[in-house]
Amino acid sequence: MFPNLPDRKPTYSYKWEKYKGQDILPLWVADTEFGCAQPILDGLKSRVDHGILGYTLPSQYTPANEAIVSWCERQYGWSIDADWIVWTPGVVPAFNVASKAFGAGRILVQEPNYPPLRAAPGINDSQRIAIQTVIENGRWTLDFEQLEKEASHPDCHLMILCNPMNPVGSVMTQGELDKIAQICNQNGVLLCSDEIHCDLILEEGVSHIPASSHRELKDNSITLMAASKTFNVAGLGASFAIIPNEEIRRKFNKAAMGIVPWVNILGLVATEIAFTQCDEWREQQLNYLRSNRKFIVDGINDIPGLSVLSPEATFLAWVDASKLDAPSPQAWCEQRGVGPSPGSDFGSKDFFRINFGCSQDMLKEALYRLQKK
Repeated sequence: MFPNLPDRKPTYSYKWEKYKGQDILPLWVADTEFGCAQPILDGLKSRVDHGILGYTLPSQYTPANEAIVSWCERQYGWSIDADWIVWTPGVVPAFNVASKAFGAGRILVQEPNYPPLRAAPGINDSQRIAIQTVIENGRWTLDFEQLEKEASHPDCHLMILCNPMNPVGSVMTQGELDKIAQICNQNGVLLCSDEIHCDLILEEGVSHIPASSHRELKDNSITLMAASKTFNVAGLGASFAIIPNEEIRRKFNKAAMGIVPWVNILGLVATEIAFTQCDEWREQQLNYLRSNRKFIVDGINDIPGLSVLSPEATFLAWVDASKLDAPSPQAWCEQRGVGPSPGSDFGSKDFFRINFGCSQDMLKEALYRLQKK
């Protein structure tokens, strides 16, 4: 019965260590409190029980590569070749490799955005150009006028997109991707799309469109995906880039050489099983998250000074605290025993991001604490 909720406190969890010894609920970093699907645990145990965990070249681990090809076809109607897959130990290393290989000047990044993505241009000796996210018709979207203006700069060669958007939770529509494709292609800007939350669509009638599946982006994009967020296996460090264009793929691989290690065997096994044996578990999780989303959105919007739009995807809510009578929304939350992610880390000091990928009891307690005077 979903969910299984193991106690993470004694496991040195990054999420729980932050407020260790304090009565503060950790609702910040983007992993969930849900125990992994049993087929993944069984598969990992079987591989460990073999007794040898030696070198395994990801491109030669056929079961995982075939699982990705099948998953893309089943989930998105997207036919890909296994040769397009480039394994990386996380999407963060992947978009840093893209920044290194293709940045060289100004890199467009939507904002707000999660901290490692905002940091990538600077780490790679480029300038981050923030493309603002704005509210239109009750949902977050890109400021396309600003995108068109900034993309035309001669020193701009790369855009890093996060879709579904973290932290605001919107999923790019066909029309929005059409605009991005047109702007990027007209200005010689390569699109690198971080789609790690793409299998966590909560809104009825909304579907995810991978960037590189777009006809006009196939030869001008890198799509980053992983099983990690959806199946709660982020600690295994396994993700992959899908790069249809051979020359872009060659340059990406060259930039990664000597720096980016192979994905480990357990990460490959977990990805394979997640994409082949865990559909029912995923559907149960989505239903649970939809219930949590309604609960957190209704509860936050009942608190004076706070408001939130219902996210179309992810297990993250982007809370507007600009009308809160407090100098620091983060301190205000922590004083009440709730620990979200501070909005300043994402580029918006008047917001905070709250993780609702947890038990409903934990959410209820968090809302009770936030509602206290």
